[in-house]
Amino acid sequence: MSRIRLDGPRPVGTPPPGDTEEHRASVQIRTARTMVRLAEVDEAPGVLRYYLENRERLRAFDPERPPFFYEESFWRGQLQQNQRDHLADRSLRLFIFRSTDPDRIIGNISFSNFVRGVGQYCTLGYSLGGDAEGQGLMGESLRAALAFAFRDLGFHRVEASYMPHNLRSGKLLRRLGFSVEGYSRDYVRIAGRWEDHVRTALINPDWRDA
Repeated sequence: MSRIRLDGPRPVGTPPPGDTEEHRASVQIRTARTMVRLAEVDEAPGVLRYYLENRERLRAFDPERPPFFYEESFWRGQLQQNQRDHLADRSLRLFIFRSTDPDRIIGNISFSNFVRGVGQYCTLGYSLGGDAEGQGLMGESLRAALAFAFRDLGFHRVEASYMPHNLRSGKLLRRLGFSVEGYSRDYVRIAGRWEDHVRTALINPDWRDA
């Protein structure tokens, strides 16, 4: 089973104790080939471009999107909300960029539904543009983002679900060390129909109470 490494240098943007709110908002996670980070409000056109370019291929895996999802004004507001949610410890919604093309979004990684207290877990979501598939970029980016979620956000557990026919996603999660924990019937409405999902989770083996 794969293990998420928690050693090595802290990701760029990791907030040291007592740092400013502005610094805490600038999460940046570098890998050998990618940068995974929060997007700024002025990057709304690039976010919109990513979703428009991949609209048809993501339709088979994402919940139905309302028309305003594909408007720049929506994304300007949403990117501001993403910053607020991160600072309030509610979610962390990141975008993936190639290191060689730092202005073009090729995917996203989200940690949402934060549960603290005795739970200390969250939900993982992700997508990758069609022109970036098959190059190992998602696995590379997810491995680094999960290490950040465990070490810097302090989670004990990260949960992820995928549709049974999405074999690529299932294989990716297994490579990252996620274990299947169950099967949920009619779990999420996708493309107009309720879809079953396989439920998986990854446990932080090095979790310690703060």
